[in-house]
Formats: sequence, C-alpha cells, structure tokens
Amino acid sequence: MNDQWYDADAGPLVRPYAMTGGRTKPGPHGVRFDLIALVVMDNEGAAGADAAAAESLLGPEHRALLGLCRSETQSVAELAADADLPVGVVRVLLGDLLEGGHVKVSRPVPPALLPDERILREVIEGLRAL
Repeated sequence: MNDQWYDADAGPLVRPYAMTGGRTKPGPHGVRFDLIALVVMDNEGAAGADAAAAESLLGPEHRALLGLCRSETQSVAELAADADLPVGVVRVLLGDLLEGGHVKVSRPVPPALLPDERILREVIEGLRAL
C-alpha cells in the first residue's frame, strides 16, 4: 500500500471561508453578482502610485481576479473558472473590489427590456428585401 500523496490530492491549501474572512455575501450593500454580469478593471479609479499602493493591500485572490480583469472584460462565471475558485468566493471578492473602486460591473439586460422577437424578425425580413 502506497502511503504517499501529492499536492493535487491534498486539496486547496486555503479554505474558501478563509479567503473571504468568513463572509458569504458581497459587501455591506448586499450587491448581487449574476453569473453573466460583466466585470472590467476600473481605469478611472486611483492612478499611478496610489493604485499600486491600494492593490498591494489586497489579498492574493483579489490580485488574481484583478489580473484576469486587466486583460479583458469577463463574466463572473469566467472569472471563477479561470481563477479556479468557487463562484460564491468570487462574488464576495468582487464585492470587495467593487467597493474599493478597482472594478466596474455591468449588469445583464433583463429579458423584459429586450426587443420583441416579432420586431426583430420584421427587421430581418426588411433587410432581406433590400
């Protein structure tokens, strides 16, 4: 019997509740992040040395999420997958980043506000008639 085990078998070294400080909801405002909400780095926030100093105070998971957002806009689900973190943890960490002014979040359009399918079909038929 082989009693050796390797790093992958050990599981995560830091438990999710430790990453979020035991919190399960993002921020004091109770912001809700949909899985398809888009997250982008806030370039209008603190600039230069101030931004670097503020970022250095963040935890490694926060910085990892910022690094992923820096290259391109991503959904909450994509961030969770790319960071290899549970979605609940990512939501709490994004709440911290949103409060700190590090990221911007755009909410998906509610289905009730989307154009009616009948109108879209009429537009397509009109374009084909041209």
